[in-house]
Amino acid sequence: MTTLNVIGAGAFGTALAMTAKKAGNDVLLWTRHAAHAEELNREKINRKYLDTIPLTAGIEATSDLARAARSRILLLAVPAQHVRETLAQLKPALAAQTILVICAKGIEQDSGQMMSEVMEEIVPDNPLAILSGPNFAREIALGLPTATTLACQDPEIGRELVKAIGLPAFRPYLTDDVIGAQIGGAVKNVLAIACGVVSGGRLGENARAALITRGMAEILRLGEKRGARAETLMGLSGLGDLVLTCSSPTSRNFSLGAALGQGDILGEILQQRHSVTEGVYTASAICRLAEKYNIEMPICFAVDEILNGGIAVSNAIEDLLARPFRDERLAGFS
Repeated sequence: MTTLNVIGAGAFGTALAMTAKKAGNDVLLWTRHAAHAEELNREKINRKYLDTIPLTAGIEATSDLARAARSRILLLAVPAQHVRETLAQLKPALAAQTILVICAKGIEQDSGQMMSEVMEEIVPDNPLAILSGPNFAREIALGLPTATTLACQDPEIGRELVKAIGLPAFRPYLTDDVIGAQIGGAVKNVLAIACGVVSGGRLGENARAALITRGMAEILRLGEKRGARAETLMGLSGLGDLVLTCSSPTSRNFSLGAALGQGDILGEILQQRHSVTEGVYTASAICRLAEKYNIEMPICFAVDEILNGGIAVSNAIEDLLARPFRDERLAGFS
């Protein structure tokens, strides 16, 4: 039996802890707040993030990070902007052989680094993997069929991770393309906000389909510059996640965009939420990367202007629609 602990007791971390326990592991679920850990252990349900779904029997919650760090495998399910701080806090208690699996989807706002790059900077000696795909936490917790990308450059560690978390209804697909597995998950959060704006503003399904397709081109452009493989970006962690997140109000990013499209104020939307909406913080970082690599990413730039540039939703849409007509081949995925 493997010790596999989860750092972060939000919806996704809780769902992953339940999956890991069903797969036969000893599981500790770490939460930042002692009161939350006590509630989880007492009530056996995460009412704040996954109300009505009981925890899998045998999961124990803790707020003791050093205790949670004592594990063969750690799944880091904290928000992307908190990964650096969490790794720094974990570092003194980490064994060199502990495998760290980053489950956050985003780009660090200040540095523009991928989560793997943050990890390599803070804890360079620990084995690294990335878990990313079209994975809604509630469906995972309910045991509904789910497939995901598991990226790891060490094939032996990759196989160990698949054995530790794989189930008939939770299917990890291995790749060694660590960068590619992160780009799709980061950019799709921003694109999902754009699709939500289209939905909230009642601009139609044609417009949403166009955004998804042209958004995929933006993912591929950035991926090419960062050395990602196209097949990774067209797989579960890229196209799969993009389609899911841009099509469902269950997505936090899509629902935030929908509220913006209906005229709600960003600050007021965020105040009402328990969970982090990753696209809000990733948008500006993606735009800086696009400028650095001289890539056209007009949809991401439009979202960033709405979130951080003070541009009205209607004006951002007008700017996108005013772009010149182009040959689809020339405006394609390169």
